[in-house]
Amino acid sequence: MIKLFTIGFTGKSAEKFFGILKRAGVKKIIDIRISNSSQLAGFTKGNDLKYFAKEIANISYEHNLDYAPTKELMHSYREKEITQDKWEVEYLKLLKERKILKDIDYKHFNNAVLLCSEEKAEHCHRNLLAQYLKKNNKEIEIIHL
Repeated sequence: MIKLFTIGFTGKSAEKFFGILKRAGVKKIIDIRISNSSQLAGFTKGNDLKYFAKEIANISYEHNLDYAPTKELMHSYREKEITQDKWEVEYLKLLKERKILKDIDYKHFNNAVLLCSEEKAEHCHRNLLAQYLKKNNKEIEIIHL
């Protein structure tokens, strides 16, 4: 079984965030945000997060833009130019266009966490990505943190 976690950092202090990751046994953060350098990201800002994850919890870090939505898609969704359903369709279409499943090693996701900013996974692209991966590999167990 492959354990794939998801988490959003909004509404969490650094102490709570890293505590959750450590208790879950996360070994790798896969950052799927379009931009990981915004000042609004606080302790989850790119290089800071990479450092904190390693020092605090011995967790590795990678930023993977292949799993991120486009800026245009995010803008359309946030500005309510497209519906939730349309957003999901367009994001999944983007994953297919990028051929993220080609030569994928699913073991890469074992004890990894998909990171984005959204507090809840319900309508977030981290959940859509996790479900997309699970659809193609039934060995994946998704755990939202």
